[in-house]
Amino acid sequence: MSIVKMGWIAEVKPAIGMVHLPALPGSPSCVETLAQSITRALRDAEALIDGGMDGLMIENFGDTPFFPSQVPPVTIAAMTATAAEIRRRFSVPLGINVLRNDAHAALAVALASGANFIRVNVLCGARVTDQGIVQGPAHTLLRERRALAADDVQIWADVQVKHSSPISPRPLAEEVVDTIERGQADAVIVSGSATGRAVDPEHLSAVKQSAGDTPVVVGSGISVESLPRCVSLADGFIVGTSLKHGGQANAPVDVQRVKDFVNALRN
Repeated sequence: MSIVKMGWIAEVKPAIGMVHLPALPGSPSCVETLAQSITRALRDAEALIDGGMDGLMIENFGDTPFFPSQVPPVTIAAMTATAAEIRRRFSVPLGINVLRNDAHAALAVALASGANFIRVNVLCGARVTDQGIVQGPAHTLLRERRALAADDVQIWADVQVKHSSPISPRPLAEEVVDTIERGQADAVIVSGSATGRAVDPEHLSAVKQSAGDTPVVVGSGISVESLPRCVSLADGFIVGTSLKHGGQANAPVDVQRVKDFVNALRN
């Protein structure tokens, strides 16, 4: 049963901790073996769970420069090995994000590892990014999910995703409705303009108003300081940079920062 359908988001208002993977084998910045990368990922995952996070998400954060749509097989293999080990160690819901926008790879990793949901940066339409024009794969992704009998793997889709610009601006409400109704997203993600940058509460509120019963999740820049402005407007939070030592995205997870965030959210 999917985590959305069984009420996980509605009941918990979950905090989902980001496990930022280092540069994986095949990436130009890779300096670690896959075994070392997995050890690092498990250490961060353990700190997130020990601090009280409700779920985890992994992404190939260190694989810059990113492929716009299709990553090589070695990346899929490395992420599957990592996700499977995290799933073996921890029983919380797990998400997969394959940057920049390889939703098909994310679905494959999720299916092979037993993960519960995937994040798709551009599910519908197209955005201009540092990888060029990134186009939404909803038409093929939804058919593949059905063909693989993987309907329990939820699709969480960004709206006006960070590190991107519109080709032709559209009203925000129209984008949200299209992502949910035509793209069939199970949840909508709202982010700031870049990794670690806070969400505009007015923007978040507008998405929430347009999303109806579909969960809305904050996908970047949430912290103890910004939480009060967003907590009543969102159904869940994906948290990464603010939980790291010194608030640096490439640093290890600081378990005390995790505890502070969880306490602020629950209280």
